[in-house]
Amino acid sequence: MTEKMRREKQALEKAEIDRILERNTSGVLALMDKDGYPYAVPLSYVYENGKIYFHSAKTGHKIDAVRFCDKASFCVIDKDDVQPEKYTTFYKSVIAFGKAEIVQSEEEALYAMKALGEKYYPDHDEALNAELERFKSAFAVIKFSIEHITGKQARELMKQ
Repeated sequence: MTEKMRREKQALEKAEIDRILERNTSGVLALMDKDGYPYAVPLSYVYENGKIYFHSAKTGHKIDAVRFCDKASFCVIDKDDVQPEKYTTFYKSVIAFGKAEIVQSEEEALYAMKALGEKYYPDHDEALNAELERFKSAFAVIKFSIEHITGKQARELMKQ
């Protein structure tokens, strides 16, 4: 992915991009399905060690699309403050481009699921471990390896 951001002055620094990925709880994963249609699905995620992980059922449209084409993008909207009187929106978002794959290693899948669980239900290790043990054969994990990432904000937010 080599597309440059058109409004480079509105680009976010890497540290802010990381903060946005760490603090938000959902985004949209965009894939290409076997029929050539884009498939954009809202998902919970966790950002760990420069990778983004998603949980999934072992079968379905999302898994089929990942198997069909590993190229993907993932978008997180951090701020969406509509300013009707100014005919604009004060926004802040991140979009990543990269490769999606189904995690094959049970160790990595459990690591990702534990990280997801801790993000959404912190300080409940015992309950989380029991849940992972109970359902570990029922879920798949998708790893999104980032190749290119940008963040952008409204001009008005740059002044703040």
